[in-house]
Amino acid sequence: QVQLVESGGGLVQPGGSLRLSCAASGFTFSTCAMSWYRQSPGKERELVATITPTGASTNYADSVKGRFTISRDNARNAVFLQMNSLKLEDTGVYYCYARRVDGGPEFRYWGRGTQVTVSS
Repeated sequence: QVQLVESGGGLVQPGGSLRLSCAASGFTFSTCAMSWYRQSPGKERELVATITPTGASTNYADSVKGRFTISRDNARNAVFLQMNSLKLEDTGVYYCYARRVDGGPEFRYWGRGTQVTVSS
């Protein structure tokens, strides 16, 4: 079965750091661009960061540029989000998302999410 399992969320103080992990299984990880999204109460889910299948290219929401770093390890079928200098507005549920981009059959899959709370 296809699985995307996030981990690493928790409570952190403003200015602190957290590293999220997403373990993938049940599909060909290397054909998928991977992304992190987040959703805060009362807000729509928003794209935080994306990384291409080989890790050659990344992009970030303006609100997290310079603070967050997305990376992947295809040998381990995993994607990560290093979050530094965390702010209160970074609070939300963070979701791992896979999308096939090699021209093959459509494949899109969401993880269940992990809670990140930034609070003093």
